Amino acid sequence: MTVRDATTTKTRRNRCAAFAADSKGATAVEFALVAAPFLALVIALIQTFLVFFAQQLLETVVQQSARLVMTGQVQSAQLTKDVFKQKVCDQIVILFNCSDLMVDLQVANTWSSANTGMPSLTFDATGAVKNAWQYDPGDAGDIVVLRVMYQWPVFLGPLGFNLSNLSNGNRLIMSSAAFQNEPGAT
Repeated sequence: MTVRDATTTKTRRNRCAAFAADSKGATAVEFALVAAPFLALVIALIQTFLVFFAQQLLETVVQQSARLVMTGQVQSAQLTKDVFKQKVCDQIVILFNCSDLMVDLQVANTWSSANTGMPSLTFDATGAVKNAWQYDPGDAGDIVVLRVMYQWPVFLGPLGFNLSNLSNGNRLIMSSAAFQNEPGAT
C-alpha cells in the first residue's frame, strides 16, 4: 500500500465519521419518516370517533322515537310514515342528512320472531337504496320493532384503514329497539 492509498483511505474514514456525526437535518429526516404513519393514525382516530359518535346519536334518537310508539302517541295522532320519519329526523340536529335516513317500523308476532338485525341493502343503478321499509306502529300490547339506518360516508384512510361495510364504500350504521306497546297505546 502506498502512502497515497493510505491517505485516501484515512480521508474516506474521516468523511464517513464526519457524516455519521453530523446531525444537521436529522430532525427533518426523522420527522419525514414518522409523519406519514402519525398522520394516518390521526385520520383513522378522527374517522373512528365520528362513526361511533354518530352511532351513539342514532341510538338515542331510536330510543326516543320508540317511546313515542310504545306510549301510543304515534297511534293516537295517526301519524303517517312520512310524518313519523320527520319526527325522527327532528331529533337529529347534527351529522345526518334526513333524506338518507331509513326507518323501518314493524309488528312482530313473537319476541323470537322480532327482526332487530342489520338488513341487506339492495341498490339500483344510481346507487340509491331499493329496499322497501315497513310502517306499522301496531296496537296496544303488540310487539314492535323500530330500526333506523343510515349510510355513513367513509373516507378511505391512509395505510388501508377502512371502516366501510357496504359494497358502495359507505358504512351502514343502525340502531334498533324492540318493545311491547303499552296497554293504553291506541
